[in-house]
Amino acid sequence: MQNFRNYYQILGIPKTATAEEIKKAYRRMARQYHPDLNPGDKEAEEKFKDVGEAYEVLSDASKRAQYDQFSRFWKQGGFQSGATPKSRSWNSRTASRSPDEVDFSQFRDFNSFVDQLLNRRNEEPAAPRTPPRDRDPYRPGTTKTTYTVPRATPRNAEARLTVPLEKAFAGGRERIRLEDGRSLEVNMPAAMLTGQKIRLKGQGVSGGDLFLRIEIAPHPFYQLDGADIYCLLPLTPSEAVLGGAIEVPTLDGPVKMVIPPGVKAGQKLRLAGKGYPIDGKRGDQIVEITIQVPKDLSPQERELYDKLRQIETFNPRAGLGV
Repeated sequence: MQNFRNYYQILGIPKTATAEEIKKAYRRMARQYHPDLNPGDKEAEEKFKDVGEAYEVLSDASKRAQYDQFSRFWKQGGFQSGATPKSRSWNSRTASRSPDEVDFSQFRDFNSFVDQLLNRRNEEPAAPRTPPRDRDPYRPGTTKTTYTVPRATPRNAEARLTVPLEKAFAGGRERIRLEDGRSLEVNMPAAMLTGQKIRLKGQGVSGGDLFLRIEIAPHPFYQLDGADIYCLLPLTPSEAVLGGAIEVPTLDGPVKMVIPPGVKAGQKLRLAGKGYPIDGKRGDQIVEITIQVPKDLSPQERELYDKLRQIETFNPRAGLGV
């Protein structure tokens, strides 16, 4: 009885497992060893067959009861070497009988029992799943049990993919990792938007398509508002007073922008055509000015600010009206 298979052990569950626990264990292991996720892996394919066979028996209350009774019969040494099974048919009425009413001694080995339990029809006794090394399993007169893995119906699937704003803007090839552990190289289109879907043909369930739903990650500097991009641009007090050309970050790289003299905090300046492209048209980048006051001054800077305070004529509190 070396071919006896412990179905509870195969699914990794105790003998007291409920129907729901059996189903959960089967789904988990079927995904793990599915041929579509393990191409060319013969060991995974065999485990997938074992998992399917175990679930087919344990998910049926009647078959499970007969399997449990058979297991006890086998452990009691009820089989005799070389015994020939009695000629007996196994039909749905026999399968529904109480396990105590079944004559398990009629089966030569475990495979014979399972073939009858699962209604596999073989005119000749089934060969062991793993033939002895000293026998040729393909010589004349030798039969071999084959198992067919049913092909699941292709189904489309959807997964969320969060991308940085720069990658959504530029597009290009990117290697991504899916929730099921697969790693794919995807050709991203340029100017992607949140909610947009990218179709990956044949990468879904059992050969279906996979749709990647794009989400653009929040950016620490840029903020999208339709086709326009908003940003806060900090200036020093001297830059705000004197104005001049400074570099401003954009999705195309740094660009020169002329700050007018006397610019105020909260004032907005526009960089035309530096926003986000939507439907072939590109928005603007709106730059909002903030003025940052330095906290740590060098001795020379402190001296200059002190001199400026002594000579400056501008009084920002003159118009308070009190």
